[in-house]
Amino acid sequence: MSRALPKYDRRRVAVIGGAAAVVLSGAVVAGSALAGTPGGNGGAANARTLAAPGTISCPDVASRLPAVPASAKAEVDRNLTLLQTQIQEANTRLARTVGQGGPDFVNNAILGPLKDKRASTIDRIAIAIGRTSTKPTGLDTLAACTLNTGGAADNGSGAGNGNGNGNNGQAGGATAAGTISCPDVASRLPAVPASAKAEVDRNLTLLQTQIQEANTRLARTVGQGGPDFVNNAILGPLKDKRASTIDRIAIAIGRTSTRPTGLDTLAACTLTK
Repeated sequence: MSRALPKYDRRRVAVIGGAAAVVLSGAVVAGSALAGTPGGNGGAANARTLAAPGTISCPDVASRLPAVPASAKAEVDRNLTLLQTQIQEANTRLARTVGQGGPDFVNNAILGPLKDKRASTIDRIAIAIGRTSTKPTGLDTLAACTLNTGGAADNGSGAGNGNGNGNNGQAGGATAAGTISCPDVASRLPAVPASAKAEVDRNLTLLQTQIQEANTRLARTVGQGGPDFVNNAILGPLKDKRASTIDRIAIAIGRTSTRPTGLDTLAACTLTK
């Protein structure tokens, strides 16, 4: 009996210790689950309110302008280009902050500041025109932009690569975050005949849209492809699209005026990291 008792005690201690370990393990797992899911079951819902892939869309300003006096053209063109740059920068920031912030992050950190910048730039355009012509009104309504999250489904592949940091050594030639920069076309144009203005404006806006789309694709393909991926899949097709659009601009001007030459050199864009 004296020998059996210690053995029984040891078994009891082992069982009790094992049960305690299971309880402690369960507490740790539960604690981890709660920590990873703020607000209990609301975690999945909250995740959808974080910054997600998408494209910022802004109303077109160029197509809403009246005839621009020759004396104001350079200043107006500079500010139209600045509007384009502002959208590109906002789209880049949007892509780089995926998963950050709360439900109001995009509005407060990206769309709000963009609206303020656009409002100032649009006002400068109106003032420039108003110096020698009737100052356009109502353009302030074009300052606000919206987030188009139609491409948010791509978030799945992004999440799948989130744990792949160990492969970063092989990603040297793959797509990296950056911004696509293209030569400005508007500032290189001669005086645009009134009969060609609408068509030229449409194509200048299209050039802007093409850059936005390329920047969005660039952000969504980070880590994909080899060293030539960006050139072959993004910059190359963008150059072809721009070449066609620029050619249409030259043709439109050439119908009633001297057709501008040398604009084809503005088709190629570069990646700025």
